[in-house]
Amino acid sequence: MRVSTRSDYGLRALIELAGHFGRGPLQSSEIALRRHIPEQYLDQLLTALRKAGFIRSVRGPAGGHELVRDPAQINVREVIEALEGSLSPVAWLDEPPEMTDHPHHCGQREIWERIRDATSAILESYTVADLLEREPTAVSGRWVI
Repeated sequence: MRVSTRSDYGLRALIELAGHFGRGPLQSSEIALRRHIPEQYLDQLLTALRKAGFIRSVRGPAGGHELVRDPAQINVREVIEALEGSLSPVAWLDEPPEMTDHPHHCGQREIWERIRDATSAILESYTVADLLEREPTAVSGRWVI
């Protein structure tokens, strides 16, 4: 599995919001600056994250974006699936037998299922709060270690 820029940037944005959890909304320009995400792309991701139920957006001069749930209650698997879709390494693994021309009982099936299940279990074992704990402190768009 290769994590796309979409998931990388989406997780970066959620980590930034997690660091501000409970203190009101953050503007997208601030998230973009601190997490090195192009702002136009970030706006698209924030829309997807809002539709998936991870954040809410508040309009106005004191507005911005904030997490709806505690960062300890958001696991990485659900974020990746919301932004990317299925974790299956082959598309036919998720399709019903009548919808694919690939035989469902083949020699490959077990390995692809094990890869999907192991990937899912690993991603599910980490939360956005866990990722925040592993981050260096960000100050004014620069990393301090």
